Order: sequence, then C-alpha cells, then structure tokens
Amino acid sequence: MNFPFYIAKRYLLSKKSHNAINIISGVSVCGVSIATAALVCILSVFNGFQDMVAGLFTSFDPQLKVVPTEGKWIPADVEGLEKLKKNPDVEVYTETVEEQALLVMNNRQVMATVKGVEDNFEELTSFDNILIGDGVFELHADVIDYGILGANLLMQLGLPTDFSEPIQVFAPRKGERIDLSNPRESLNEEELYSPKVGFMVKQNKYDSQYVITNIGFARRLFERQGYLSAVELKLKEGVDLGQTKERIQKMLGEKFQVLDRYEQQEDTFKIMQIEKLISFLFLTFILAIACFNIIGSLSMLIIDKKQDAITLRNLGASEKQIQNIFMIEGRMICLMGAAIGIALGLILCLLQQKFGLVRFGNSEGSYIIDAYPVSVHAVDIALIFLTVITVGFLSVWYPVKRISRKYMKD
Repeated sequence: MNFPFYIAKRYLLSKKSHNAINIISGVSVCGVSIATAALVCILSVFNGFQDMVAGLFTSFDPQLKVVPTEGKWIPADVEGLEKLKKNPDVEVYTETVEEQALLVMNNRQVMATVKGVEDNFEELTSFDNILIGDGVFELHADVIDYGILGANLLMQLGLPTDFSEPIQVFAPRKGERIDLSNPRESLNEEELYSPKVGFMVKQNKYDSQYVITNIGFARRLFERQGYLSAVELKLKEGVDLGQTKERIQKMLGEKFQVLDRYEQQEDTFKIMQIEKLISFLFLTFILAIACFNIIGSLSMLIIDKKQDAITLRNLGASEKQIQNIFMIEGRMICLMGAAIGIALGLILCLLQQKFGLVRFGNSEGSYIIDAYPVSVHAVDIALIFLTVITVGFLSVWYPVKRISRKYMKD
C-alpha cells in the first residue's frame, strides 16, 4: 500500500488527540456532502421541468419539421419533397400553411395564427390527447370549413368549444395596399365553424394564438395555392431520429432546415439551459466555500501531528511524502463528501419522484403538476462528481502545501 495514503487513511479514520479536529473534519465532509446533494437535486429538477415541457410540446409539434432556410414559403412541387414523401422511414407526411389572420366574433377582434393542415394531421402527433369538448377532430365537411381553436383563444373571443355562429377570418389580399376608407375591400374574408372541440396544450404560445383548420382553407385565405410553409413528419417506430434527420437534411440540401422538437422550440429550451447553467455555477461557488472548511481541518491536523512528521522524517520520509499525507487526506475528505452527497441527492430525488414531497402549494389541481418534477440524468451525476473532485482538489492543493512546508521547516 502507498505509504502516504496509508498514513492519511489512519489520520482520517482514527481519533485525534484534539477532539475539535474530528468535529471540524466531520463538518467539512458534511459541507461538501450538502453542497453536492443540492447540485444533484437542483439539476434533476431542471431536467424534470425540461422533460415535462418537451412532453407538452409532443402533443402539438411533429418529430421532424422541414422549413425553408430563407423566406416563408416553399413551392409544393419543389425538387426533393416527392422523394421525402416516399422515404421508407417516414410514416406520416403532412404539408402545412401557416400565417397570421384576424378573427372577428361577437364584436371582438383577435390576431391569431391560422395553421392549415392535411387530414392526416391527427396521425402526426398525439393531438387527440389535448382536445377539449364533446366533438371530434374534423377539419371540413362538404363546403363547411372547421376551425379548432386553442382554449385561451376561445376565452378571448368569449366562445365555448361548440359555438354555433361562424367566426369571420380576415387576411390581407396578396400584393394590395389596405384602403383606409374601406379596409374590408382589401381583405380576404372566410368563415370557420366549430367541430365542437378546442385544444389545450397548456402552453400559452399555442393556446392563445393557434387555429387548426384544413390546408385548402388556409391557401384560399392567404392566396397561397401551390405553396406551403412547412412539411411535418412522423417517423416509423424503431427508426433512429438523429440519423434519419441527417439523411433527410443531406437529401434536401441547404435550401431547407430539418428541425427536431427541441430545435422547433429552441428559444424555450435555450432559456431553460441558461437557467440550469446559472444555478450550477452558483451552487459550485457554494461548494467551493464548503471545500475551504477542509483547509481549517487540515491546518489543525498538521499542527496536531507535528511530532509524527518529525518522527517520519527521522525514519527517512521526504518532505514531499509528508506533504502528500495531508494532501491525500484533504482529497479523501472531498471524495467522501462527493460520494455521500451524490447518494443523498439520489435518495431525495427518488423520494420526490415517488411521494412528491415538495409541492406547488396547497391548491391541488391549480397547476399542470402538483409537485416539482425530477429527472436524474447520468451525465449530470458524472459532471457533478467531476466538479466536486476538481474544486475540492484545487481548494486544498496550494494552502496545504504552503502550511505543511511552513510547519515542516519550523
């Protein structure tokens, strides 16, 4: 066994001549453990929120979305889309037309995003899971066009899901200026009826702004015959998403972007990542402060074991070996703190997942979820362990080297 490690282990585990050193060593381990456990819990909660938000978007956003790199519109007969439609990895292929329009109902006016989709849109996502009302998913019937509105949008218009009168939908005519003396003449006007359902994604971005209707209605309203704004895809089960995305991107070329669900909501997830990073940095700073407690413990140990150091030197131990004894003990304290803290953090996360110990208040049902979500990622645990070891080793290296050298000379 390595000589400095053997002595350091004896010093760490055996009772010191001054009981205060044992207490300070225990406090040092506890400080590192608590800071480490806090890192595990906080990062896992951020992961939980991110997974929860991703789950909400899953009901509306497709697995992959093809959009133009420049501009807003894609010619429907552009080269590559026909190949994409026949791609063996693609289960559902849906063209969409999306643009802003004015909704008017009961003397109320609201700007909204009208999204025209094909009839197979229901197969693209878990859209059925977010429908509200007594009707069914339906986009048109004979000459009637149906519109499925977000829950908050219905509230803004003062409508139930089964409104009987049609909503007036207005959009500027292509290439025309608005005539201020008679604005209505410069607008295309269409009507949308209710299929007796709305939808609720529980995300304001969609619930307050979106109307789902058939693609023919959207093309008439916006005068975009032969054009589309995006192609939305669902892949076959078992197909690797990342590899398929790369193949489709290569096939379509630089004129198109192929976006997965995270890229479709890049702003939302980027903000969450920044919040997670800031929290990680703050807790790392607290961890560094906790690690400096180890210096006090080691300083007192060096003073307490001064006679032992003299004896070891007389027996032939070098100054570097004696320094390594205290350096290794400091690192062992860091390792113990990291191991205990990670174990404690994982136990707390498991309890939160199972019992929901920390809740969002006493009003059950007022929030999307009742307790803080937790999701433990192995990458985060590895990062936390590496951070604790790095911060701990750096915090003890120079002070211990300087203190031990001073007392060895004395």
